[in-house]
Amino acid sequence: MEKVKFNININAPAEKVWAILWGQDTYPLWAAAFAEGSKAITDWQKGSKAWFVDQNNEGMVSRIADNIPNEFLSIEHLGMIKDGVEDLNHVWNGAKENYNLEEKDGQTQLYITMDSNAEMKAYFENIWPIALEKIKTLAERD
Repeated sequence: MEKVKFNININAPAEKVWAILWGQDTYPLWAAAFAEGSKAITDWQKGSKAWFVDQNNEGMVSRIADNIPNEFLSIEHLGMIKDGVEDLNHVWNGAKENYNLEEKDGQTQLYITMDSNAEMKAYFENIWPIALEKIKTLAERD
């Protein structure tokens, strides 16, 4: 696996960006860039299990590896979910997805760093900019 990185500057405080990223009502809005009907089933607490699924309840099973509110969230992917069943023997087992927020003067720089295989790299390079623009739009609205 190799690291892929994305970032965007958002004209909003880190607390607001954080709320957009992980809010029950806002997560599906930006995560739809990856799959329609996306939702996160988790409490976002360190050590908690997380399901990131689409409208068919298929997707990733993960663990919240770390959570420092308004600053850093690390997700460790454990496997896939297909037909509501977890498959922990998957290429994504152990892959990390990290979100870093750095606020300065009311603006937040959001950095995404994630592990990817060569097969998925182009997909992420196309989709993450769309998702980041949606996060920015949601966070910058009044």
